[in-house]
Amino acid sequence: MELKTELKILAAIVVVFLGIYFLPLESVVFATAIDATLDLSRWYAREHVILCLLPAFLIAGVIAVFVSQGSVIKYFGAKAKRWVAYTVAAVSGTILAVCSCTILPLFSSIHKRGAGLGPAVAFLYSGPAINILAIILTARILGFEMGVARVIGAVVFSVVIGLIMACIYRKEEKVKAQEQLSFPDVPEKRPLWQTSLHFFTLVFILVFANWGRPAEGDTTSFWFYLWHYKWYITGVFGLVLVYSMIRILKLSSWQVLLGAVVTVLAAFFIGNPLVVMVVAIVAVSSIALLDKSEDTDNKEWILSSWGFTKQIMPLLAIGVVIAGFLLGSTHDDVSIPGIIPNEWVAWAVGGNSILSNFLASIVGAFMYFATLTEVPIVQGLLASGMGKGPALALLLAGPSLSLPNMLVIRGVMGTQKTIVYVAIVVILSTIAGVVFGSL
Repeated sequence: MELKTELKILAAIVVVFLGIYFLPLESVVFATAIDATLDLSRWYAREHVILCLLPAFLIAGVIAVFVSQGSVIKYFGAKAKRWVAYTVAAVSGTILAVCSCTILPLFSSIHKRGAGLGPAVAFLYSGPAINILAIILTARILGFEMGVARVIGAVVFSVVIGLIMACIYRKEEKVKAQEQLSFPDVPEKRPLWQTSLHFFTLVFILVFANWGRPAEGDTTSFWFYLWHYKWYITGVFGLVLVYSMIRILKLSSWQVLLGAVVTVLAAFFIGNPLVVMVVAIVAVSSIALLDKSEDTDNKEWILSSWGFTKQIMPLLAIGVVIAGFLLGSTHDDVSIPGIIPNEWVAWAVGGNSILSNFLASIVGAFMYFATLTEVPIVQGLLASGMGKGPALALLLAGPSLSLPNMLVIRGVMGTQKTIVYVAIVVILSTIAGVVFGSL
C-alpha cells in the first residue's frame, strides 16, 4: 500500500515536470490562450465574485439556517403539490436574475434542506435561464421571435428537465419522499413574513447591484432608469437590511448602525461599488459572528455561508481557468480567443443541421456567460454566419450551464446526476434549435 502511494507521488511529479518542460511558450496560440485565461480570471474576480457570489452566499446561508427544513419540504419536497413546486421553481429566474454560477449556492442550499430532485433541478436551470432582462435584451437585439422562443423554451425546459430527472431517479426520490412524510411539522422560530423580508431584502440587493445597462442608445425606457438609479435603489434595500438585522435578527442596534455608517462613509469617500460591497459584507458578517445570544441562529447564518464559500469557490476558480484557456475570454468589448479558435466555433455552428445545433449546445454548455453577455456574443456569432437555430440552442444551454457550474453541481448531486442533467439540457437545446431553425 505504501509503495502504491509513493508511485502515485512519483507519477504526479513526472507529469508536472513533463508538462512544464514541454510548455509551448513560443506558440502564439498558446500565449494568447494564457492571456485569455488571465483576463477572464481577472474580470471574473472584479465583476462577478464581489457583487454576485458574496451576496449569494449570504442568501444561501439564510435558506440553510433561517428557513426550516419543513418549509423547504412544504414547497419543494414530497409534501408539496407537484404543480406548486415546479411553478415556484420555474419562475424563480424572473426574480433572481442571476448567472449559472450565482445560482449554485442557492441550489445547494435548498437541495440540502430536502427539496425534491425535480423541483431543485428546475430551480437550478430556471434561475439563470429565465432572466427577464436577458429576455428583453434578446428580443430587442436578436429579434422579437428569438426573444419569444427563448422565454418559452426556458420556462418549458425548466419543468421538463426537472420532471425527467425526477423520473430517472424516481426510486431514490421515493425513498426520500417516504422519509419526508414522517418528518414532524416543526414550528418556525419567527413568523414567515420576517424571514421572507430578510431573505428578499438580500435578493433585491443582489439583483440591483448587478442590474445591467440596457441596449446602447436606450436612455428613456423604464429599464434604463432602473439601471441609472440602481445604486440608490440598492441603498434603500440596504436600509431595509439594517432594519431587518435590528428588529428581526435582534442584533445589537449600535453595532448594526455603526456598520451602516462605515458602509455609507465608504460609499461617499471611496465610491467604488466593489469596495462598498466588501465593507458591507464584512460589517454584516462581523456583527452576526459577534452575536452572543443563545436563542438566535445569527452566528450559524454566517458560518453556513462560509461553508458554501469553501465548497463552491475553489471549484468555480478551477472552472473559470479551464474555460478561459479552452474557449477564451469574451466580455464587454474584449474578445481574446482560447486554444479553440473562435473561427472554428462560427464555422461549426453555421446552417441549421442537427450537428450544428448540437455543437452550439455543447459550446454553450461549457462556455461561461455572465448575465446578459450571451446576447452580444450570439449577435457576433450570427454576424459570422451562425444559424438562427444554433443561436437559440446556445441561448438555452449557455446561461444555465458552464464548466465551472458543472464542477460545483457534481459536488452537490454526484457525477452521474450531473452528466444526466447536462445531457438533458444539451439534447433539449439541440431539438429546440432544430425546430426553431426550420420554422
